[in-house]
Amino acid sequence: MREVVHVPLGERAYDVIIGPGLLADSGTLITPFLQRARVAIITETHVASLHLERFRSGLVKAGVECSVLELPPGESTKSWLYLTKVTEWLLYEKIERHDVVVALGGGVVGDLVGFAAAILRRGVRLIQIPTSLLAQVDSSVGGKTGINTCHGKNLVGAFHQPCLVLADSSVLQTLSSRDFLAGYGEVMKYGLLGDADFWNWLEVNASAMVDGDMTLRIAAVKKSVQMKADIITHDETEQGDRALLNLGHTFCHALEAATGYSDRLLHGEGVAIGCGLAFAISARMGLISQEEPSRIHEHLQSMGMKINLTDISGALPSAEDLLVLMGQDKKVVSGRLNFVLAKGIGNTFVTDKVEPNTVIEVLKAYGA
Repeated sequence: MREVVHVPLGERAYDVIIGPGLLADSGTLITPFLQRARVAIITETHVASLHLERFRSGLVKAGVECSVLELPPGESTKSWLYLTKVTEWLLYEKIERHDVVVALGGGVVGDLVGFAAAILRRGVRLIQIPTSLLAQVDSSVGGKTGINTCHGKNLVGAFHQPCLVLADSSVLQTLSSRDFLAGYGEVMKYGLLGDADFWNWLEVNASAMVDGDMTLRIAAVKKSVQMKADIITHDETEQGDRALLNLGHTFCHALEAATGYSDRLLHGEGVAIGCGLAFAISARMGLISQEEPSRIHEHLQSMGMKINLTDISGALPSAEDLLVLMGQDKKVVSGRLNFVLAKGIGNTFVTDKVEPNTVIEVLKAYGA
């Protein structure tokens, strides 16, 4: 039960393989990309304890040698400190331009290692093996890499496409309920931004998917990846439609900065809250009816997910200060902040025509 989504980017084209048992077959799947039978694996300690031996055994079975660097888990690892650590380690391991670097982990590992691969020797080859739902449906696909700084999220980075993505659906069984639901925040985003039928499907099937239905999980990952692939094929470096993938992220990134990139707020939780805020602003501006943000809130509530800012533990900045944090978003153009808003579920657009007072009013309504 494996699915393949092809990302057709010319010379940078690659496949995303989705299904169970991919780690065990890693050697067979990765060997065609190797000029010499060795890879450098970068992971984090929690993922390593769960999945590294199975992955390494698959490589050894195919005669592939590997060296491994383990990093601490958590969003704070996406930093200058660990970017330096990763690149220096890869140089110490004498990784050449035609060698393969493997990112084994969630979005943090994928973003950090992808950025290191992009800048090492002006670009070495990368294979993404995402171990979280969030990474499988979003961050491992599309070539966005980067780190956080004290100024904000993902403000330093590069576009660097992988040569292969292995999304092993069996590893999702090891996720905590909270981590799986955080990943679901990115899954639901795809229905909201561009496919109302997918959103309708999620309203019916999401609970069973969370409960462990493998067929539904594979279907949701495939659909999400296919939607992202379709968008980036036409806009690889976010000059137009790719910006729609940032639905909810302007709010999310500000909230992540406000919570110190800690486990007070996981990225996908912030995306889910941010999607609700984007639809609430759309309703306040008269673009949609109030029933649509209510529908989103009801679905999130039925899934046991965070909805309001008051669902985030600890104190948060004021609405005005959160707006200031949004000002460091990558989507700021000529000093104006761009938002992804909606004309309906599955129908979104990018605009800079949102008054600051409207944002502040909605943030306050959500508990800021």
